Amino acid sequence: MSKEDLLLLDFWVSPFCMRVKIAFAEKGLAYISQEEDLLGGKSELLLKSNPIYQKVPILLDNGKPIVESSNIVYYIDEKYANQNPLLPSCAYGRSRARFWADFIDKKVYEGGMAIWRSTKADELELAKKEFVDILKKLEGALGDKDYFGGDNFGYIDVIAISMTCWFHAYERFGGFKVDEECPKFDAWIKRCLKRESVASVLPDPEKVYEFVVMLRKMHGIE
Repeated sequence: MSKEDLLLLDFWVSPFCMRVKIAFAEKGLAYISQEEDLLGGKSELLLKSNPIYQKVPILLDNGKPIVESSNIVYYIDEKYANQNPLLPSCAYGRSRARFWADFIDKKVYEGGMAIWRSTKADELELAKKEFVDILKKLEGALGDKDYFGGDNFGYIDVIAISMTCWFHAYERFGGFKVDEECPKFDAWIKRCLKRESVASVLPDPEKVYEFVVMLRKMHGIE
């Protein structure tokens, strides 16, 4: 492998890695993926490339590390701006995209984790309520548009859709259905899944569920 290659330090079930791969697919870019064993031991390359957080994804471009998934997607879109732009062209649209990407990063994964890590009925009920409220806020931002940016699949869609392959696990442990709670958001998920860039990247939700079952056992949750 030459330094000129785009190398992604990856983990198959990480929604944060998935969004980078979806961005690559949308741009039609070739890259090399190096799967990390996050549970068994992180590689020296990972530790050296992201010494602050020591987590994936990491994009190595020309040997230079770019970290944090939403930042990596932003970097890819900026560097390859002429290839199917993901971010809006106007400053307001770009600021809105960054705001919602930040909201998704701070709320969705943590909200879902609160569901599968709950050990008491009242904790679970609260976690489920808060998670549905997060999705309803996103549903409000989506409005009646096909995608968050309007007619075209874009930056916010890339950031958000990767999270949804974990929803089946949240539904199983939480005892709810996204399509019943947030039908417009569910319709958006189904719309995105028709895109090759998304369908080819997102893993089988049942395999994600099995992974979460394993995580629960690791944390002593039965």
